[in-house]
Amino acid sequence: MSDFAPHTDDDVNSMLEFLNLDSIAQLFDSIPRELRNFRPPYHRQGISETDLIRLFVDISAKNNSIEQGKLVCFAGGGAYDHVIPAVTRSLSSQSGFVTSYTPYQAEVSQGVLQALFEFQSLVSRLAGLPVANASLYDGASACAEAVRMAAAVTGRHEVWVSDGLNPNWRQVLSTYALGADLHLIRAPLEDGVTAWDRILPDTAYGLEDQGSTARSMKQYVDGSIDPPAAVVVAYPNYLGNLEDMDTPRIIADATGAVLIVAFDPIAAALLRSAGEWGADVAVAEGQCLGVPLSYGGPYLGLFACKQEYIRKIPGRVVGRTVDTDGRVAYTMTLRTREQDIRRERATSNICTNQALMAVTAAIQLSWLGTYGLREVAIRCVRGARYLRELLSGVEGIGFLNNRNYFREFAVTTPLPAREVVDRMIDHGFLAGIPLDPELANGDDHALLMSVTEKRTAEEIQAFVRALQEVLA
Repeated sequence: MSDFAPHTDDDVNSMLEFLNLDSIAQLFDSIPRELRNFRPPYHRQGISETDLIRLFVDISAKNNSIEQGKLVCFAGGGAYDHVIPAVTRSLSSQSGFVTSYTPYQAEVSQGVLQALFEFQSLVSRLAGLPVANASLYDGASACAEAVRMAAAVTGRHEVWVSDGLNPNWRQVLSTYALGADLHLIRAPLEDGVTAWDRILPDTAYGLEDQGSTARSMKQYVDGSIDPPAAVVVAYPNYLGNLEDMDTPRIIADATGAVLIVAFDPIAAALLRSAGEWGADVAVAEGQCLGVPLSYGGPYLGLFACKQEYIRKIPGRVVGRTVDTDGRVAYTMTLRTREQDIRRERATSNICTNQALMAVTAAIQLSWLGTYGLREVAIRCVRGARYLRELLSGVEGIGFLNNRNYFREFAVTTPLPAREVVDRMIDHGFLAGIPLDPELANGDDHALLMSVTEKRTAEEIQAFVRALQEVLA
């Protein structure tokens, strides 16, 4: 062990025993051996800067990536290949934004604080709620923080979670729940949307079965079973389908729960906002707002809520005021740093975040404007409709359901979905996301496909032709 590591050998052995591992090296078994044994391909004495740059370019060229234009993306599921205009890339890369840290000192951080204030205003409009914070790590952490806030507000421990919520978000919720004494209760899907009348104990999230095969809505409403702290639903849901949003609002009213809606910022340009559906809290993944895919991050969590929760809101809020000379000024407010001083009683564990992602989203939204964002949404809808129309003529392709959808939908394939994705990569396409059999009636032949405004008619036609070849 290093002299600078805080753990003793006994500490390390205890942790390994808990993880059922024999050595620290086993922690890295999932990494291919050739990568674990990687050595710099140059002589020990070093090489010139020019040669080093050339070497890195050659190595990066081996990536079969979307950013490098080697793959045309039809995958979604929370991360989307949208157009990022030059103005967004240029302004967000300004050194004043790129190098800035959390703006504790308002007197020297007015530019960043104003950008974050505008970001909050834009998120508030998208969500249809009066208060938004200055962002969180990503959509999953925003959702988890919303659930923790709901538990703090209500003093309850059960949380109803639709299976239509992104599976990755549900895994993060599970981790949060274990440490916060929360019990996640699943609301399964039927024909692509949430069946709220079939609330089941959570077994898929890694929590123990609570001894019931089904729970009726009446038991919760009449008080014979503890009511939930929060009801969590996605609109559109993970399968791309539009949920009936009246039902979860009715449930929240009947049980006194907080309604948390995971919304799609692009879809909000066309559909009713989370606030218009009666959401108490709205959360979202903001990657689609000018943030590159970047192999999975950093991304951006959006969080908005009703005014009454403002003193429970996680993260930080930037406010606008006037200075002693009467000039407009910006400052962080409602920032108690409670994660440092309140510890287990804190309503948030967020200390800092990737504020540059929030600034980028503010630039993208400001550039697009109301009509530009609506145009992006319309082109997504039209592209998805066109792809689905062409796929309906492909032998062997079916559709998981026929619900109303926004920009993505699930298809069934004659081959296992993972095999289809692997084969399509050889044709230059990322065909989609193989669905967990749990979301596809126990079948591993379901594939989630998505279309953004970036996809052209020619790309969609070429994709369908390639798929026909693969299936043939």
